[in-house]
Order: sequence, then structure tokens, then C-alpha cells
Amino acid sequence: MEPDLVGRIAAKVALLPVEQQKKALEYVEALLEQSVNRPLRGGRSLMGAFAHLGLSVTDEDIEEARREMWRHFPREEA
Repeated sequence: MEPDLVGRIAAKVALLPVEQQKKALEYVEALLEQSVNRPLRGGRSLMGAFAHLGLSVTDEDIEEARREMWRHFPREEA
């Protein structure tokens, strides 16, 4: 994002009459709604994306990976 873009937008909106400020807010809220509800690229779910690889990860595998990752945390630094 461009530096201080939010500030520039806010400054421009502040120059508008109150009714137009309300319209600007409605427009921004509509943009947010669109971006939040937009499906993933291609509209496909990622669930099962790696099913063709025949991988199976158990709860035990996940716990073991967590233990390995956190084993040396926090590091002792001199």
C-alpha cells in the first residue's frame, strides 16, 4: 500500500459535505464487504487440494511437529 494513503483519503473525505461523507463511508463499507466475501482465486476451496498426494497427517504427527518446533524456545542468548 502507498505510504500515508489512508491519511490522504481521510483528508479528502474531510473536505466533503456531511452527506457526501456518509456516501463515501457507505462506498468504503461496500468495498470491504466485497473483499471479505470474495471467493478464493478460481473460486475453488483448498480443502482436499493435496488429496492426490495420498498424505495422511495424524494428531500425533501434528503434536510431534509442535514439540520439535518449540523445543528450543526461548533461546538462551548470552
